This record gives sequence, structure tokens and C-alpha cells, in this order.
Amino acid sequence: MKINCLGCGFKLDLDEAYDDYDGPVKCFACEAILEIRTEQGYIKAVQQENAVMHPSAARVLERGRNRAKEVA
Repeated sequence: MKINCLGCGFKLDLDEAYDDYDGPVKCFACEAILEIRTEQGYIKAVQQENAVMHPSAARVLERGRNRAKEVA
């Protein structure tokens, strides 16, 4: 099962131990804590516990906003 970190977009690959799980998962890239709930190998909920955007993700978001302004 794969999920993307809500803080930085890093792809987390979770093994079968997370097929029926309710609890925290730490992103290896930005160290964000994601609260996840899975049932029978399907993701039911993902929420970022410490909702601080990773600096690199903030830069990407800002570049996208600047490009949108240039086009408009």
C-alpha cells in the first residue's frame, strides 16, 4: 500500500503490517507525522498531525502561484 506524505509528497510504501492499522506513520523525508486508518489493505483516512509544510513543498507551491499570476 502506498500513500503520499501530506507535508512533502514523498511516497511511503507500507507493508502488510499496515493492512488493518489505526495510528501514526512518520515520513522519512520530512519527518511529518501522519495519522492513518486502514482496513483490509485499503486507506480509509490520512491526516497530518503536525501540519507544518515542509520548506521545499512551500517553495514548489509558491512557484506554482507565481506562474499562475504570470499567465493571468
